[in-house]
Amino acid sequence: MTEQEILAFAKKFVDAIQAGDVPTVRDCYAPDAKLWHNTDNIEQTVDQNIKLLEWFMRKLPDRHYRVLRREALKDGFVQQHILEATLPDGTKWKMDACVVVRMENGRIARLDEYLDSAAANAVRVLSR
Repeated sequence: MTEQEILAFAKKFVDAIQAGDVPTVRDCYAPDAKLWHNTDNIEQTVDQNIKLLEWFMRKLPDRHYRVLRREALKDGFVQQHILEATLPDGTKWKMDACVVVRMENGRIARLDEYLDSAAANAVRVLSR
């Protein structure tokens, strides 16, 4: 893929998460993709990640990704962003994050996500 194609793919992927478009998010992943988060150090399957994303989308319906930096790599992309939303109790919330994505055949083969653990824990506690 060219740099422009990778950046367009990255935008499509993040836009789909922001819009709650689960079929498009799923289609961005290779069937055997692995997804990892620094907050739990567990590798997820696509199905496990989609289940987490659906919960996340329900709990934070007004989520917005403010992309600070997105760069194409030879085999994927890296993105730094701030996720902003309103928690179910009305509290404004934000979380700094960075993803490193490796792609194969035009789809995500691996996604490593680095999250602000304090902010991640706050959304888990406040959105129950």
